[in-house]
Amino acid sequence: MTERKLNLPFDPIEVAGDHWERRFGPSRAMKLATSIMRVQQILLARYDDLLRPYDLTFARYEALVLLTFSRRGELPMRVIGERLMVHPTSATNIVERLDRQGYVTRRRNPRDGRGVLAAITDVGREVTNRATKDLMAAGFGLDMLNDAETETLFQTLRRVRVAAGDFNPE
Repeated sequence: MTERKLNLPFDPIEVAGDHWERRFGPSRAMKLATSIMRVQQILLARYDDLLRPYDLTFARYEALVLLTFSRRGELPMRVIGERLMVHPTSATNIVERLDRQGYVTRRRNPRDGRGVLAAITDVGREVTNRATKDLMAAGFGLDMLNDAETETLFQTLRRVRVAAGDFNPE
């Protein structure tokens, strides 16, 4: 789905913030949270457009990249879910789709006999490389930000992720 440009003559989040202030109180956090959610929609639509030629969603692309980062090109499903920060069922669905596309293979984990390993195929590596070039050429949809703004925003949002318990930075 291509993101439709709204081209509104006003910022609806700012207007909502004004209403919020009059009705509930300070609106800074609400405006920021709403802005983050809107930016997520914008970015996902851009990624969908860029990844459509490869028949990938951003979630499936992330799984392929994760597998390319691994030493052997394969990881247990449990690890894939943890690293992608998704429910195990979602990780299974992602990998099943990639398997049907020929981008990964699945097999029993020989170390424990119960778990499943997902491994990237040569076709999966090639698709990942081409898709990555497209995403990087588009600046991941964030090329309107300079390097300092990008790093500041990353570090700021990282604090939210730490506070939520995504990881322990120490």
